[in-house]
Parts: sequence; structure tokens; C-alpha cells
Amino acid sequence: MDCIFCKIINREIPATIIAENDYALAFRDIYPKAPTHILIIPKLHISSTVDLDETNINYVSEMMLLANQISVNENLNKNGYRWVINTGKDGGQTVFHIHLHLLGGRSLQWPPG
Repeated sequence: MDCIFCKIINREIPATIIAENDYALAFRDIYPKAPTHILIIPKLHISSTVDLDETNINYVSEMMLLANQISVNENLNKNGYRWVINTGKDGGQTVFHIHLHLLGGRSLQWPPG
């Protein structure tokens, strides 16, 4: 498989990993859109939200639990932050391995773009 996120999970390419659990891994985005921009990915290759089902949905809940832990560690929980999961080309997904963007550290505007 030629998935960049799977390669990060397998430690085949470098990333600034900041947290992980048995189901998810978190690392800093190399092209941050906010002072804090962290990607949280499942350790199982799931291409997008379209591919979620009863056999893999637990990976998403583990991603969210990890995001909550990170928000405390990064001091984002006091002023707020945003979670984003893009789905498909028109939804802005560029890497087809589901990932949650954790954005914070500044006031975020709405709509996002």
C-alpha cells in the first residue's frame, strides 16, 4: 500500500508524533493552518468516512478520545478548538486515509472556506 499515513504508522517515514493509543496515532501537520494543527489517524487503513461500518467505527471514537487528551495537553481546551474530518475530493480530502484535524491556538472563523 502506498498510503503516506500508513507509512507514518509503520514508522517508515518521519513525523512529529505527539500521542498514540492502541487504535490511533497523532502527529503535527507539516502544513499547519493554525498555531496548533494536529492530525489524528486510525492505525487501521480506512479510506474515508464513507468506509465506516460496525467493524471499524471504534477507531473513530478512539481518535476522538485521543483528540480530547491532546486538547488538554496543548492547552486548547480553555479557549476552544475545532475538529475537522474531510470526506472525498469535494469535501477537501487530499489523503485517502481518514484523519481528524485538531485546530486551535487562535480564533477560528466560520464558515471555514
